[in-house]
Amino acid sequence: MQSNAEKLDIASKHKKNVDLYRALLDDKTKKVKKECARFDEHALQILTIHDDTVLHAATYAKQSRLVLDLLEALPSAHLDRMTRQNHQGNTILHDAATSEDNLDVAKKVFEKAPGLLCMRNHLGETALFRSVRYGNKKIFNFLAEKIDGYKEDHTKQLFLQRSDKTTILHVAILAQHFDLAHDIASKFEHLVGERDADGMTGLQLLSCNPGAFRREGCKGEFPKQIIDSTKRSRSVDKSRYDSALKLAKFLIERDFSWEATYPAIDQSKPRLHKYGGAPSVDRGVGQGPQLMSTALGQGDQPETATPLFLATKSGCVDIAEKILEVYPQAVEHIDDKGRNILHVAIKYRQEKIFQLVQKLELPMKRLVRKVDNDGNSILHTVGIKVEDYTPEELRGPAYQLREEMQWFELVYTVTPPHFRDHRNNMNLTAEGLFYKANNELRTAATDG
Repeated sequence: MQSNAEKLDIASKHKKNVDLYRALLDDKTKKVKKECARFDEHALQILTIHDDTVLHAATYAKQSRLVLDLLEALPSAHLDRMTRQNHQGNTILHDAATSEDNLDVAKKVFEKAPGLLCMRNHLGETALFRSVRYGNKKIFNFLAEKIDGYKEDHTKQLFLQRSDKTTILHVAILAQHFDLAHDIASKFEHLVGERDADGMTGLQLLSCNPGAFRREGCKGEFPKQIIDSTKRSRSVDKSRYDSALKLAKFLIERDFSWEATYPAIDQSKPRLHKYGGAPSVDRGVGQGPQLMSTALGQGDQPETATPLFLATKSGCVDIAEKILEVYPQAVEHIDDKGRNILHVAIKYRQEKIFQLVQKLELPMKRLVRKVDNDGNSILHTVGIKVEDYTPEELRGPAYQLREEMQWFELVYTVTPPHFRDHRNNMNLTAEGLFYKANNELRTAATDG
């Protein structure tokens, strides 16, 4: 049980911390330095409930001049305590890496405690990794120069990759720091082929981000303020687009994940009758909806695919186009479901990529004949919808149905005549599957 004296001492410490915290929030630097001097641990005093020291808090608040003064005033006997970590495992150097304004702080912290360079937080991130996550190129360059002194590749990798296998290249792409990602890929080229915990390379992650490749701003008549804002937005979009495309070109020439494929079994004999094989959807009460669920691709699990397939699903036309320019043979990839690029482009309603592939006369002769593991031809795929697919614009059911029918007609024209009546593993023709898939839409369009 605590004595009254102990309780008073704790209350006094809390009061000092409150005063110090408020002074920091109010940017009262003189008071902060004065209050720190009253503590035995000076600026290494624990200030927050998350175990941040005063230096942590001031660094994260981008109060660079204050941090430099506090570091200068720190007694040399306290330098060994600079390795203190907060609840997230971040050191002062980790927090300095979150802002470009803290470059001088990072240099001073490293000078006083170079061992912080190797320390990792609870996610396994070094300060170098954290500088990438926040897109701070100057601090990244400074810290990257320091790790050049390590000769062993294994030791260097500890700085470049965190515990879940995510590398600094992965995180730069995820955070959309494309210029920095390009610098990283150039400096640490071996990271181009590194895969994260989901088996994804940097190029595969980039291929899942269609937003990075949008060049157009808003359309329509708007007030001047909105027009000015839109112009700035377009400028940013153009800059980001250029950076993303430059990165994509660099990665495509060095990422060979497109080479992995499943066997391309030639389905030279289309199945035109409904007898034998898998049971028809008409057999047995209650089987229909369950079987249709499989036919429509519901419950599809995300799988690791080539950058070309990921770009196709996401609608990253620029990446798809560049991949086919650099590695035209990538068009022949078959995924674990037995699908080729036409199956994927059709399912995800990517008409531009469909047209891009259509121009490749020689591969098209083989691609149009491919049947996936469920016996679906490319024409069947028109009736296989993506659960979370949302049109770019909200349209009524009649308009949607017309678009679906136009899509069916387009694919029909490239489907070999003897595959148009081909039946899949559920004994459905492409037309039969299409009508079942669009039954609700057709009813809604009629009622409307």
